[in-house]
Amino acid sequence: MPLHSRTPAPRLPRAVRRHAKQNGLPPARPFSVAPARIPMRDGVTLGADVYSPADASRGVLLTWGPYGRGAYIARSAATVWAAQGYTVVLASSRGTADSGGDLDPQRTEVEDGHDIVAWMRQQSWYAGRFATVGGSYLAHTQWALLDDPEPDHVAAVTMVGPHDFARHAWGTGTFRLDFFGWAEQIVLQKSGSTLKALVGIVTSTRRLRPILRSAPLVDAAEAHFGDRAPWFRERLTRDDIDTDYWTPMRHGGSLERATLPILIQGGWQDIFLPQTIEQYRTLRARGVEVALTVGPWVHIALRSGAGAVMMPETLDWLDTHLAGITDSTRPERVRAYDKGAERWVGLDDWRTGTDLAVLRLGADGGLSPATDAAEGERSFVFDPEDPTPTVGGNLIAGGGYVDDRKLGAREDVLVYTSEPFPASRTIAGAPVVELAHRTQHPDADLFVRVGDVDPKGRSTNITDGYVRLVGPHDRAALALFETLYTIKAGHRLRLTVAGGSFPQFARNSGTGQNPATAATMVTNTHTISHGGASVLRVPFLDTNGS
Repeated sequence: MPLHSRTPAPRLPRAVRRHAKQNGLPPARPFSVAPARIPMRDGVTLGADVYSPADASRGVLLTWGPYGRGAYIARSAATVWAAQGYTVVLASSRGTADSGGDLDPQRTEVEDGHDIVAWMRQQSWYAGRFATVGGSYLAHTQWALLDDPEPDHVAAVTMVGPHDFARHAWGTGTFRLDFFGWAEQIVLQKSGSTLKALVGIVTSTRRLRPILRSAPLVDAAEAHFGDRAPWFRERLTRDDIDTDYWTPMRHGGSLERATLPILIQGGWQDIFLPQTIEQYRTLRARGVEVALTVGPWVHIALRSGAGAVMMPETLDWLDTHLAGITDSTRPERVRAYDKGAERWVGLDDWRTGTDLAVLRLGADGGLSPATDAAEGERSFVFDPEDPTPTVGGNLIAGGGYVDDRKLGAREDVLVYTSEPFPASRTIAGAPVVELAHRTQHPDADLFVRVGDVDPKGRSTNITDGYVRLVGPHDRAALALFETLYTIKAGHRLRLTVAGGSFPQFARNSGTGQNPATAATMVTNTHTISHGGASVLRVPFLDTNGS
């Protein structure tokens, strides 16, 4: 089979025209699509499609990942940009779709990415420079490529994507169970049906729940996936992310070596939010040309209206830094959505609020700046056989901002609520919780949430944090995810503390074992001391907006 076949006649599907209009882009223009085979250094070939605009190309875009190249993926990853005049290479990761080799997710993308670039340089349509674009895994492959930057890689746009999959999986000390839904999607994608794979990930939490409740978890996973995902067991059993196994999935070096202009797009309720903020801050501190957009979105952002924001600014970034046909129309370096105020905010940089409020947890359930918070202790019991449920928050699907009053009413949850705010205040940055905390068994998890309670009593989550505590302890400190959120006058701030969030995270067995391999589960009593011993530190913007 030839490496690149003859390009067919240009066309413009109706769905592409509609997609451009719905997302605020200029009218779509015709393009053609041709299949290609891309050789890797080990003899494997990857399947790809090359999209060529009917008119003169504005430049070459590269995007690749494991989700196939069907109409749904192609529309958001390739056809949208081909219809705006760019040549697009959309490739499938090895072991997926029609690509050869064996799938070993996140561990082969560095070498494969550089081999794709080497192939592009040999093509007649390649003009000497390229940009990358894509979301989630298709953003991770960009960070993998930037671990050793190519000289002709001149711009990038990463959407809701991590540079370090190891930290996402085990960074809290326990395992993030969204890996199950993701693995299910990959397995279903092999059937060739993109729609089936998308439905699979949306419904995975319900369908996989019996497996996620099994002990040992790893045995149930193997029984479910069998030989369809042979790589999955090691993800569950290797809980030390500083070992060589995880190194190919970790691309923090890209943040230290990249010099090209990068637009980073994320969501306040996205699973990768901490890495999104880290990417921006690290690049900005090095003087790299970088911009940041954070909306009110969960991970599957394009399904929640994010395209109308993300796509026009992506096109602006590409037109400026790859095509060189315009000066950027972006007015500010940082665009962030304040969910509490329901408005977009433009900032010259992303900074933590400088007015740090210290709110003390009281034994009466109060949350107060007063130094005489009610003394005493409060306790709850975490039962892994009836784990505290996940309600909203940073999930792939089904999360986001929700009414979480039912969570706060549970017996295995402690809630602390402030008095109504006399004036509106805006949280900017990461709240920090410091607890005088002990447990019956030393191995325990802590889930902490800051929320907004309106005058009618509705409680809405703002930001969460999670950590596994290993070994004897009498104190615990936890930084929550960063946020931009205005607490309106008359509203109250609420702190929620629990011993788990299932099925967001694997259940803590209370035995000190890896939560994926533990066979025995025991209840665990958590006790918090008050009277100034436990505090919530909240970074507010001061009256000057800093």
